Amino acid sequence: MTVNPEDKLHSQQVYACDDALAERQLACLEVLYDFNHTRPSEIEKRTQLMQQLFAEIGEGCYIEPPLHANWGKHTHLGQNVYVNFNLTLVDDTHIYIGNDVMIGPNVTIATAGHPIDPLRRQQVTQFNIPVTIGNNVWIGAQCVILPGISIGDNTVIGAGSIVTRDIPSNVVAMGNPCNVSREINEHDKIYFYKEKRY
Repeated sequence: MTVNPEDKLHSQQVYACDDALAERQLACLEVLYDFNHTRPSEIEKRTQLMQQLFAEIGEGCYIEPPLHANWGKHTHLGQNVYVNFNLTLVDDTHIYIGNDVMIGPNVTIATAGHPIDPLRRQQVTQFNIPVTIGNNVWIGAQCVILPGISIGDNTVIGAGSIVTRDIPSNVVAMGNPCNVSREINEHDKIYFYKEKRY
């Protein structure tokens, strides 16, 4: 029976990186290189490359280059996802992004981690745990989302946040570490920014 070298990526166990994985990863990185070198007017070409790169991509998605990804093919995007400059996807296992998600510039979504124990880490080992982002989420600029995190529907993650734990639906959360600041409420239906009315 042939063992797929990629199976260990999705096992959620610690494993050692090897040449077989690096060779498979190279194919994804080649497509990513082509995407990042498209001209701004080449929207159709970008769309075709995104379809090659990702596991799933819904209609109406727009990603502003440059995009960085370990694999690409482990990332699943819903419909109408907007991504600003410099998204980094450490997608050694699955990243699920829902519909109508907005991602600000310089965001990192990481599924991979390394052991704290120095001897195990020295052996170039890692583990991967999936990340899930719900529908209609806004992730502000400079956020980092760590392995295993789930973010609920309609939630806003404030700029510069480090998301180290799950965040529920319908809240504004921010900080390092990211904590729920408040629920989204009636005030948000009247004011779009501080005391500025619609």
